[in-house]
Amino acid sequence: MITIIGGGLAGSEAAWQAASRGVHVTLHEMKPGRYSPAHHSPHLAELVCSNSLRSDDPHSAVGLLKEEMRRMDSLLMEAATATSVPAGRALAVDRELFAAWITEKIGTHPRITVVHEEVTELPPPDKGPIILATGPLTTDSLAAALARLTGEAHLAFYDAIAPIVHADSLDRAIVYQASRYDEGPGDYLNCPMSEAEYLAFTAALKAADKVPLKEFEEQRYFEGCLPIEVMLDRGVDTLRFGPMKPVGLPDPRTGREPYAVVQLRKENREGILYNMVGFQTKLTYPEQQRIFRLIPGMARAEFARLGSIHRNTFVCAPKVLRPTLQVINRPDLLLAGQLSGVEGYVESTAMGLLAGLNAARLAAGQNLMVPPPETAMGALITHLTHTEAKHFQPSNVNFGLFPPVTERVRKKERGEYRAHKALAALAAWQAESGLTLP
Repeated sequence: MITIIGGGLAGSEAAWQAASRGVHVTLHEMKPGRYSPAHHSPHLAELVCSNSLRSDDPHSAVGLLKEEMRRMDSLLMEAATATSVPAGRALAVDRELFAAWITEKIGTHPRITVVHEEVTELPPPDKGPIILATGPLTTDSLAAALARLTGEAHLAFYDAIAPIVHADSLDRAIVYQASRYDEGPGDYLNCPMSEAEYLAFTAALKAADKVPLKEFEEQRYFEGCLPIEVMLDRGVDTLRFGPMKPVGLPDPRTGREPYAVVQLRKENREGILYNMVGFQTKLTYPEQQRIFRLIPGMARAEFARLGSIHRNTFVCAPKVLRPTLQVINRPDLLLAGQLSGVEGYVESTAMGLLAGLNAARLAAGQNLMVPPPETAMGALITHLTHTEAKHFQPSNVNFGLFPPVTERVRKKERGEYRAHKALAALAAWQAESGLTLP
């Protein structure tokens, strides 16, 4: 028997992996009895920040990670394929269908029991393997229990959520459809800005009211998900070279690239809702509505969800975790998801996959497994357990985490080379370890 605490992406994937290997799983999820400040759906595997799982290019680091997970029979990758929505070169999903699909699969598995109740303390060691996958919003009681166990203070940064807008409230005489450099209609809606409009927008953004941090909170953001107002503080052109980059998006009315562009990505298959790409924010709700309606084409925008900010909690993995994701001083306990020190939906799910695999092997008295460092999963494990502790920060998967390329390979071909090498290493590891489902 395995106990899993937390029914998000990592916990759901871990449950599926363990149960698929013949082990009985009890999955504890506190919803719907209690919700975190960022969660709203009663379903398992709720996507909070965005509906995008990022690039699906198998020669990119995150695309390679997805392919590795598919080859490891990932439930969540199967769900993403079944509920995908158009998003150019990215893999995006209809978040409601995605969560409902996974909830149904988990709920009907004969070896998984879902218990909807909050767990406030870690179960004792004699209860069999335990996976803690409570995510970036781990409750204070469980975080305190983990801190007492590890003797390490938790680090925290603050992750901001982008707004969602109703498509029929956009001015389609201004907003145009295109994906960067793509021919044809494209998968994104684009709001073009002149220089004057951009400067007016950034001036208003800079002066806008923000939600203040609480007394106990420290301003510490993940670099890959900075609030737009924090980016703007780094320079007036930061947004124009970041999420508002106009390159490859000529305005069909002029045939020229605008000075800046706000991109909107489909939030659901029907195209009823669109997510403001890269517009995570900590502006107050009234200020969001006022400021974002300054964007050309959004003067009458109606918002299905406004942006917000929430705490992200994680352990200092190099001091706390073994490469198997076991806690060093309590090997029956494994950590998964963002709590383990990775960042991103796909990365969190991958850690759930590995935790579920190893918990099942632990329950069966088998040797635990660590993927090869040449793989995307292995590169993440290396980051978690071999980074100098005083410099540790959560990370998305990227090729900088992989072993260096020592062979002579042209720079533009390195992604393909790394992917080929990683998948070969994964296949050999699976074959040598007997990592096939019964």
